[in-house]
Amino acid sequence: MQRFFSRRAAFKIAPLLGATMIFGGHSAHATVAPDRDASLKQELELSINRALAFLKDKQDKGTGSWSLASEPGITGLVLSSFAGHPTRKKGADLPVEADHGYHFLLENVKPDGGIYGTERANYNTAIALTALAMNPKPEYTQTIINARKFVYTQQNDFDAKGVADNAFDGGIGYGTPKENTPAHADMSNTHFALEALDYSKKIFAKKAAKADKKTDLDWPAVLKFVDRCQNRPASNDQPWASDDAKNFGGFVYEPGISKAGEDKLPGGRVALRSYGSITCAGILNYFYAGVKPSDPRVQDALKWLGENYTLAENPGMGQEGRFYYYLTMAKALSVGKINVLTAKDGTAIDWRSELSRRLLNDQRPDGSWQNDAGRWMESDPVLVTAYTVIALEHIYRAL
Repeated sequence: MQRFFSRRAAFKIAPLLGATMIFGGHSAHATVAPDRDASLKQELELSINRALAFLKDKQDKGTGSWSLASEPGITGLVLSSFAGHPTRKKGADLPVEADHGYHFLLENVKPDGGIYGTERANYNTAIALTALAMNPKPEYTQTIINARKFVYTQQNDFDAKGVADNAFDGGIGYGTPKENTPAHADMSNTHFALEALDYSKKIFAKKAAKADKKTDLDWPAVLKFVDRCQNRPASNDQPWASDDAKNFGGFVYEPGISKAGEDKLPGGRVALRSYGSITCAGILNYFYAGVKPSDPRVQDALKWLGENYTLAENPGMGQEGRFYYYLTMAKALSVGKINVLTAKDGTAIDWRSELSRRLLNDQRPDGSWQNDAGRWMESDPVLVTAYTVIALEHIYRAL
């Protein structure tokens, strides 16, 4: 894809140390260095270890699962937190609790290749696939290849086949809609699916390529779907897309629906509210689809995120989904190598350092984290602790 910087866009992300930005034909060097504070890395490692000790204690020793046995995705998130430990050497053994957890995932493999209980087939399969790909034992290989094939089948193509004529085409939801049910896809499930495909492709490059010879996502349709969830009329062809200053550049959950509600605009117009966690998921979807940070769509999303940046809440949602916001922020900005955000007043935000300090301070004595707001299961300390450990691991590896 083409790379291009507009004069405005060039200010939105800080380049890596020593990189050059172009301003109207003149070059300027930026020297925004990543935080290499060794003491912070030590604190993060200690925090992660305490959290993993908490998770070990919370495993259902009978099934090997965590929290809900009917939702293997939760166990998958916990396993990813173990497998992603930043000091773990490639191929190193994991604790026995993790081995039991992987056994639980394998017990939930279905004949169609999916890894789920009875519902949310894509959500559970995608997260389980990521966990398996992060701990790639030879005996998992066929399960991973079959799960990849299953995730591919979850991409929507409603109405005319091969034409993105439905707003939900190209996206992925909780699972393939049943007959006579409404079309659905969303930024969250799509990001888990794209992440799973990315992780498993990297680790099983040759085997996955052979297995996927005739199978792949319709990537132009993926991008069209992501475009249709962003408040940006220049790239979103849906009539609800707003260019009002409060919401422009941010994302909503799915085409035409925002979990954050709507704003009444002058003249009777209505804008769907952009919000933090899903804007980060949207940015991550662009990155997994091969879009560069310099792309205007990403730049406008980063601008919204910087201008609405806070760690006190999930911007636009209050306390609801706050830890999922931390997770998607850490993943999106780490994958995109975004070192700083730009606040509304033009100041640089060292998001890694600030998010680290916030999470370190919020860790409870038993090593866990928990949200007092229970929406999206964030009252479950197991789920929230897994989210947080994964976020901290992304931060650690980037320091």
